[in-house]
Amino acid sequence: MAEPAVQIKHWTRREFDRMAEVGIFGPDDHVQLIEGDIVTMTPQNSPHASAIGKTQRVLERLFGTSVWVRVQMPLVVDPDSEPEPDLAVVPGAPEDYRDAHPSSALLVIEVSDTTLSLDRHRKRAIYARAGIREYWIVNLADRCVEVYRDPVISTDQSSSYHTFQKLNLSDNLTPLAAPGSTVLVADLLP
Repeated sequence: MAEPAVQIKHWTRREFDRMAEVGIFGPDDHVQLIEGDIVTMTPQNSPHASAIGKTQRVLERLFGTSVWVRVQMPLVVDPDSEPEPDLAVVPGAPEDYRDAHPSSALLVIEVSDTTLSLDRHRKRAIYARAGIREYWIVNLADRCVEVYRDPVISTDQSSSYHTFQKLNLSDNLTPLAAPGSTVLVADLLP
C-alpha cells in the first residue's frame, strides 16, 4: 500500500488573524505569518533587545514626530504574510492605524542573530514584493548593517532588492526617507 502524500497547510492572513482572535495563540505564543507558514519567533537575548532599543531611539531622532516607529508589530504586506519586523517606520501617528495595521513602511529593520537566514531570504523577498523601498538588517553576528534598497518586484518568491551594501561600525548611513539625516552604524549595535 502506498503512503499518502504529505500535505502542508498554507495559511492566509485572514485565517491567521482569525486564529489570533479566537485565542488559538496564547499571550506567550510569539508567532508571525511568513508566506503562508506560521513561524515561531525566537526569544530575545539581551544584545537583540538592546539593538532594538538603540535603533528605535536613533530612528525617532532622525525622523521626528511625523512618523511612528513601530516595534515588533504586524505589517500587512500581502494575503499570505503578516511579519512583525523588529522596527518599521510608518508615516503618521498611532491613531492613524486604529482600524488596520499598516501595509507598507518607509523603512523596515530586522535585528538579526539567530534568524539571519530567514531575514536575508524569505523576509527580504516579502518586503521587496511589498514595494518597501529600504530594508536594513542589523546583523549582530557580523557587527554590521546590511542595507537593501530599490525593490525588484516579481509575483513569485524571487523578489529582491537591486542595491545591497554591507556597512561596518565606522560607516555612516542615511535613510532614503530622511535624506538630511545620518547615523553612525555603531550607534545601532549594542
